[in-house]
Amino acid sequence: MNTIEITSLTKKYSDFALKNIDITIPSGTIVGLIGENGAGKTTLIKSILGIIGIDSGKITLFNQEKNSNINENIGVVLDNMFFPELLKPDDINKVMKNSYKNWDEMLYYSYLKDFKLPTDKAVRTFSKGMRKKLEIATALSHHPKLLILDEPTSGLDPVVRSEILDIFLNFIQVEDHTILLSTHITSDLEQVADYIIFIDDGEIVLQDSKDSLLDNFGVLKCSENEFEKINKKDIIRYQKTKYHYDILVQNKKEIKLKYPNYILDKITLEELMVLYIKGLKGEMK
Repeated sequence: MNTIEITSLTKKYSDFALKNIDITIPSGTIVGLIGENGAGKTTLIKSILGIIGIDSGKITLFNQEKNSNINENIGVVLDNMFFPELLKPDDINKVMKNSYKNWDEMLYYSYLKDFKLPTDKAVRTFSKGMRKKLEIATALSHHPKLLILDEPTSGLDPVVRSEILDIFLNFIQVEDHTILLSTHITSDLEQVADYIIFIDDGEIVLQDSKDSLLDNFGVLKCSENEFEKINKKDIIRYQKTKYHYDILVQNKKEIKLKYPNYILDKITLEELMVLYIKGLKGEMK
């Protein structure tokens, strides 16, 4: 079963557009959404949630078009999400009990205890990290099947981030649970994601399993003289540093055989994203 299916989605603004987006997200997976600011990640998420309308295409969640019943099964944390600052966590519990049929008060207070959040202090007294933890606790406490998260670990220290990622991994242990996670902290995705969707300038440029991307792509390092000897069809993107060239390549095994005397390094998701966006174009096979 697929939790999210998107076909030929288009959303146009005066200065930006999502262009023919096709995405399939299987149930039981964590999918990382990456790309620089303004690439279209938040627009895509808001389209999925029905916060903004789309110009064309189709979005289905749980094999249905979005409706109020589907909302019960979705937990959401958005980057610009906020609770009214005068509310206390106790007040939020009361609001959520009247909003979600499956609201679990005991689970909510369990998360607040684990996150060391006071229940009787106004949200305005919370730090950014505390607010983010409150949002995550609220998103998880009505037993959703799908979590849609935009920068959920932003502002959290490494220890708390690790705890949050463990919660996400526990959440996904239930077979029909799914997470769509947009973040700039790509190292988090390397720990937990099953699939990666890379969006740039409103288009999906790469979409594959995390392991396939990291196994397939690499960084070839060489001097200027060596760079001139490389078949330009083998270059996806490249950057010239002070001392050498960094070249984004795919099919690492073939590249290693083709250029045995060159240094071929493994790649991180961050390096892949930066080289693809900032590097000069070569030719994609």
